[in-house]
Amino acid sequence: MILSPWLQPEAWKSGRWARLCGGVCGAVALVGVLVGCGSVDEREVAVRSAVEGFDAAAAARDGASLCAALASGTRSELEDSEHQPCAEAAAGLGLPPAGAVDGMDVYGQEARVVAAGDTLFLSRFTGGWKVVAAGCRPEPGRPYQCVIKGG
Repeated sequence: MILSPWLQPEAWKSGRWARLCGGVCGAVALVGVLVGCGSVDEREVAVRSAVEGFDAAAAARDGASLCAALASGTRSELEDSEHQPCAEAAAGLGLPPAGAVDGMDVYGQEARVVAAGDTLFLSRFTGGWKVVAAGCRPEPGRPYQCVIKGG
């Protein structure tokens, strides 16, 4: 599976993400500001809350809560790859504890959270911020390798 350029560590570190999306991101950001998607601070608080909820569910091995925190495409990918319902598959993954948040990048409807024990990617949906990839480790020159990722 080829992962989105957003999941490539160098794109986030070097600012290449801006070149990857060019003027489209600027237009999307402008539309987001005009429709009131929230300030950066509000989005960061919401992203942090989503990560904390996901981390608590992972620590408790609460499959139902983990699945509720996942984006629908990520849930489907997990069920397909594990050949079992999401709640069962998620509870058995043994995700690393995220721990304290070391850094956060929020760009429009996308976010990357680098924590002490994990890197997570989230997207904003109608129902709030959802995890699209978790258990991610950077691979130099390659996309992040993630335990859970959407298709």
